[in-house]
Amino acid sequence: MALATGETLDPRIRRTRELLRESLGNLLESKEFEKISVQDITDLATVNRATFYAHYTDKFALLEAMVGCRFHQLLAEREVQFDGTCGSALKAMVLAVCEYLTRMQGPGGTRQLDPHMESAMIAVVRRMLMEGLQKHPPKNGIAVELVAATAGWAIYGAVKEWAQMPGRCPVDEFAATAIAMVAPILQLPFGATTK
Repeated sequence: MALATGETLDPRIRRTRELLRESLGNLLESKEFEKISVQDITDLATVNRATFYAHYTDKFALLEAMVGCRFHQLLAEREVQFDGTCGSALKAMVLAVCEYLTRMQGPGGTRQLDPHMESAMIAVVRRMLMEGLQKHPPKNGIAVELVAATAGWAIYGAVKEWAQMPGRCPVDEFAATAIAMVAPILQLPFGATTK
């Protein structure tokens, strides 16, 4: 079972998890997720299966952790943290989803993403939105889980559609459009999202 983020201070735990995430990432470059086994991951990471299961319940949990780690790195590079009120953080999140998705699709955007990869990306966006919304819940009384899930799917769906468009508009132009659609879900004033 994976430990909570705050409990990963032990360098050995961090290193083992990094090895497992890197191994899965490397395997995904040449294999579909469905065809990757836990044994494939542990062999490449040079750890045993018991060690894998001490950190992750299954390969799906590892996939979500890998996507989450990479996505959080993108946001950390941009110094972004969504607190439920900041529209510029929402824009940075949309831009990060764009960058991550286009990276995962490879050169020319030809690689189809596995449904599990998509689910992991949506789960990470949803969790980040929910953490921010818990600090500043919507005033309409709708559960933050429902708002975060709706906005997370909306962001990912819009980005996926944009990424598949031939001759798509520039990413900043798209981000403004996506934010205009998502801001009302989060009850953010649209003007606040463009700063």
